[in-house]
Amino acid sequence: MPVGFFEQFASPTYLGIPLIAISMVIPWLLIPTPGKRWLNNRQLTLQSWFVGAFNHELLSPLKLGGHKWATFFTSLMLFLVSLNMLGLLPYTFTPTTQLSLSLGLAVPVWLATVLIGLRNQPTEALGHLLPEGTPTPLIPVLIIIETISLFIRPVALGVRLTANLTAGHLLIQLIATAAFVLSTIMPTVALLTATILFLLTLLEVAVAMIQAYVFVLLLSLYLQENV
Repeated sequence: MPVGFFEQFASPTYLGIPLIAISMVIPWLLIPTPGKRWLNNRQLTLQSWFVGAFNHELLSPLKLGGHKWATFFTSLMLFLVSLNMLGLLPYTFTPTTQLSLSLGLAVPVWLATVLIGLRNQPTEALGHLLPEGTPTPLIPVLIIIETISLFIRPVALGVRLTANLTAGHLLIQLIATAAFVLSTIMPTVALLTATILFLLTLLEVAVAMIQAYVFVLLLSLYLQENV
């Protein structure tokens, strides 16, 4: 049993080796690779449908220049969904609850979108720092504010993913502990608490999928401004 509720977010180690690397490799081993058969099994069919629907929703607002990112965004989406969902299983570890991993995914991709905009359309990319029709006295202030908001994007992106998953896992841990303690004292209340825990687990499954989608969607919106 962990010493504190936050011990579940510490990266486990075995013989001094962090196991976060293994937990990040497992999703790639679980995702099946499409074969050359005309008819696939149910898992491959469901995966193909999911990838097609996701690409349609993601690439609809993007220009043709951004469609080349489809493979990367789809892979990132499947990777994040797998990590988030596997972290809900007992005796597992969720790498996306580590801010270092979330920022490690957000910062490079955000920086790539910014550099693409500065290379392909520098005037429009820099024009986002100053809205059209701004009064002259407010120009320096707005440029500073827009610059800060530009650099705060990857931080907000990583913190959003980590904070939502951390809060959900912590709440599940608190309610599960309460249900276990109350099982011998007040069984009726413990049963009600267990029901709430079950509903909360279903909600956390939805949050795990939605947060992965929001993460990739915001990256695509950042790309949309620079292509």
